[in-house]
Amino acid sequence: QEHLVESGGGLVQAGDSLRLSCKSSRREIRNYGLAWFRQAPGKERESVAAQTTGGTTYYADFVKGRFTISRDNTENTLYLRMSSLKPEDTAVYFCAATLRYYSDIHDYAWMGAYDYWGQGIQVTVAS
Repeated sequence: QEHLVESGGGLVQAGDSLRLSCKSSRREIRNYGLAWFRQAPGKERESVAAQTTGGTTYYADFVKGRFTISRDNTENTLYLRMSSLKPEDTAVYFCAATLRYYSDIHDYAWMGAYDYWGQGIQVTVAS
């Protein structure tokens, strides 16, 4: 079982920035497609951003220009840099990993593409 641990969440004000981290303690993430999802109270989990092993990225429309997904393979860590945060960004954020390859980057936005998940971390944006 993959072991992914998120960190960096918390309470911030609207307009602030925050960086989430997701560290794998057991696998080399260079071999994995990686993604961030989020789930707000009463809502379904939704894709935020994804990155293939080759570095191709996907962003949900509601975060384009504000969030950046990146990885440091030497540190076995995935990041999500979030800026210009809005109250509607409040959610539990999850990182996910997959060994499967998809030719269409949009397939990496699908929850079913991922076999390994972190436990989630809360991000709260106050207005």
